[in-house]
Amino acid sequence: MTASRTIPFIVATIFIDAVGFGIIMPVLPQLVMEVGRIDLPHAIEVGAWIGLVMAVATFLASPVLGNLSDRFGRRRVLLLSLAGLTIDYALLTVVGTLPWLFVARALSGVFGGSYAAAQAAIADITKPEERARNFGFVGAAFGIGFVAGPAIGGFLGEIGPRAPFVAAAVLAAANMLYGLFIFPETLAPERRRPFSWRRANPLGALQTMRGLPGMGGVASVLTLWQIASLVYPMTWSFYCIAQLGWTPGMIGASLAAVGVMIALGQTFVVGPMVARFGERDAATIGIAIAVANYVGFAFVTSTWGAFLLLLPIALQAPVQPSLNALMSRRATAETQGEVQGISAMAMGLGQLVAPIVLTGTMAYFTAAKAPVHFPGAAFIVSALFGLLAILMLRRLPRVTRTSDDAPDQMPPSVTA
Repeated sequence: MTASRTIPFIVATIFIDAVGFGIIMPVLPQLVMEVGRIDLPHAIEVGAWIGLVMAVATFLASPVLGNLSDRFGRRRVLLLSLAGLTIDYALLTVVGTLPWLFVARALSGVFGGSYAAAQAAIADITKPEERARNFGFVGAAFGIGFVAGPAIGGFLGEIGPRAPFVAAAVLAAANMLYGLFIFPETLAPERRRPFSWRRANPLGALQTMRGLPGMGGVASVLTLWQIASLVYPMTWSFYCIAQLGWTPGMIGASLAAVGVMIALGQTFVVGPMVARFGERDAATIGIAIAVANYVGFAFVTSTWGAFLLLLPIALQAPVQPSLNALMSRRATAETQGEVQGISAMAMGLGQLVAPIVLTGTMAYFTAAKAPVHFPGAAFIVSALFGLLAILMLRRLPRVTRTSDDAPDQMPPSVTA
């Protein structure tokens, strides 16, 4: 078990997952319209329900997969999830009705819950003070994957809305084979614990969360931030068509630009900012910048203005790895998978709310009977959730750094 073999595989896994996710985004509106034989406003409404179904699946699957990884190890869970994603993408190449499209995206949500096992694998081999940096590498891989994914998706989308799914299936299968031969188990047998359905469900996970000092506060911030940040993956493609009149190729180019900014931020901003300000303050700064960006996107009407607003996304990079690091600090070696499952569940809870408050808001303000045509309304909602996240984050108490603690580590007696 060595970091030199584990971290590259996890980074590659997240990279290829991001490529597979990003490759789909430019063609999703066209696919929904084609399969459902509906227009864009109705496709936006269907997209909201698809996002909700996917979120429910992730919400239910995340604590299960996290607990399974504590029992059977990270390797088995990750390889199983990668196999499931391969099947899921293959299914998306042939679906011909909206019900089957819903089934396929539900499977994406189930197997996407493996993110908890991936994060736990990094926590297994990383010191607490180094986790934000290594989680940042994961974020960089996600960003770089977004550079390649949307560009490929936009190009293949010009051929047809099904073509990107073939590429995504091939990438997922290649990643599974890579892990089969390269990825070592990171959880030692003596650190494993019995699997319990009582703990591997959302209610049980919530009980576990209440028993871990400070966990509830960080999980709440993570949920609020997830709702806010999901405005991009859930509405961007629809927003670009309704607000800016972009083609799939232009949407792909914009998502590639987002990926560049994410990759630069995770590579060059996370480490220095966390070292300088600590995890809590670094996350606060990143969310504040995001809120300003959301307001800008709500009202921008030009292509050059939209691309200009993509630049500050790099400065939002510390948010996710900082919050993940704060969550990881509250876990023992035996419960990293469970806690990362709680983290994924918190994000899944955000995914449950986001389709209603974000895609639903956009659908309302782009409908024919809307009181005002305002495709950017979802970004205003995201800005409000970002402000709530900041308020909750500032309630987390600051503690003095010791020789063994990173800036925002809390002693067991402190709750947030």
